[in-house]
Amino acid sequence: MKTDAHIKADVTDELAWDPAVNATGIGVAVREGVVTLTGHLDSYAEKHAVEQAVHRVAGVRGIAVELDVRLTAEHKRSDSDIAQAAATALQLNSLVPDEKIQVLVENGRVTLTGEVDWSYQLASAEQCVRPLAGVRGLSNRITIKSRASSKDVGVQITAALTRQAAREAKHITVEVEGSVVTLWGKVHSLAEREAAVGAAFSARGVSRVVDKLEVGA
Repeated sequence: MKTDAHIKADVTDELAWDPAVNATGIGVAVREGVVTLTGHLDSYAEKHAVEQAVHRVAGVRGIAVELDVRLTAEHKRSDSDIAQAAATALQLNSLVPDEKIQVLVENGRVTLTGEVDWSYQLASAEQCVRPLAGVRGLSNRITIKSRASSKDVGVQITAALTRQAAREAKHITVEVEGSVVTLWGKVHSLAEREAAVGAAFSARGVSRVVDKLEVGA
């Protein structure tokens, strides 16, 4: 098992290695495998890149993000400009049913609402907006229409976990209530936990995944 000092060194190296991240303004602290990030960044897209970089590091059990987005002059946009850019980006993405999604922008923070049929449409909508200039934060409140029975969903998810990660699937319990899926058990890394949650979200009719998975050696 990695020590906190080892995890901190690996996180620091991963941030420095990622070309999408300027690590000079980021502070890293680790306690019992939980990484706390402090400092400020130039864009929301970079903040997301930082979070993804830390998720890739083995041994990380959790992440506390205390990073502020301080836009540089060239990245600043009015809320109206951001809303227009977001609406256009959603419209141009063939994976997004833009007519089902609404955009609200306040002080550079974007909120997406609406109802779609699949989780990939929800994720694609978020990916459209995240890198736009002027965005300081993003709240995805899009919901997924429920269309399948609980039994079918549970069978689909268990089969997907077995295909994609046989070792982890043996230690994961899937509970389904309506369109809400809860995952219990133990995985070896944050990346494996994300993969399991992603597999659950990909099942037809799932509107929410409750992650109760424990990350451990």
